[in-house]
Amino acid sequence: MSPRDGRPDFRGFGPRLRVVGGVEAQSKRGAFARGWWGRALTEVLERAGDTGRLSRGRTYARGGQVVALHIAPGRVTGEVQGSQIAPFTSVLTLRTLDDDEVAAFVETVRSTPGILAALASGAVPQELAPMLLPGSSGELDFDCTCPDPGWPCKHVAAVAYLLAERVDHDPLTMLTLRGLDLDTLIRSVGGEDEQPPAGTDDYFGDGAHLPELPAVEYCAATDDLDPALLRKVLQADTDDPSEVVSALRDLGACYRALGARDPRRR
Repeated sequence: MSPRDGRPDFRGFGPRLRVVGGVEAQSKRGAFARGWWGRALTEVLERAGDTGRLSRGRTYARGGQVVALHIAPGRVTGEVQGSQIAPFTSVLTLRTLDDDEVAAFVETVRSTPGILAALASGAVPQELAPMLLPGSSGELDFDCTCPDPGWPCKHVAAVAYLLAERVDHDPLTMLTLRGLDLDTLIRSVGGEDEQPPAGTDDYFGDGAHLPELPAVEYCAATDDLDPALLRKVLQADTDDPSEVVSALRDLGACYRALGARDPRRR
């Protein structure tokens, strides 16, 4: 502990270990997230975090110190290499939507023209921001196996900044974070019933009566092709006319034999 201000002193831990092949950020300087959703997410983060730790988190993200990044409903987990031999496990959590919030989200999508089509194409309209973005830092939580009690520490900050870049690249990541599945959402908005129709348990239609397939008249390839063109193709491989005649005869015999086994041939 530092004797002057009571804060932990990490100078004895040494510099961070270099990582090869880490999840390196695309941003090299300036604002970290460039898209609307990424910027909105970082604004919430930066209202909550310590300026110094956030700055070091950006350095870690840009330096490729995040070894792995996994995004799941309500949770983003990163393995972040610090000064220790083993990476720290850093976790950012964001509460998933409850049933009432999901129902309100579905109704908004259903009642607002163009939103469903936008979602299906991979875009997330800004009209959905009040339901997807954390309203305050209180909806975020951070945890890390490092010894820094900061909220968030630089390792979690690095994970958060990379998350913002991922949201820039794929805004549907916001749906995943809030526990929404796009396919389920589309079915819900379309009003599709996921249960079998009333009075039947044949959900996949295994017992449905289907009409007979039409019979297809058999025709040998040698009868259906232009004989002059077929002869020209065979002549491309030989200069001997007798070999061409023999090949035509063999092809005809082959297709006659195939047709004799086909009960549809008339």
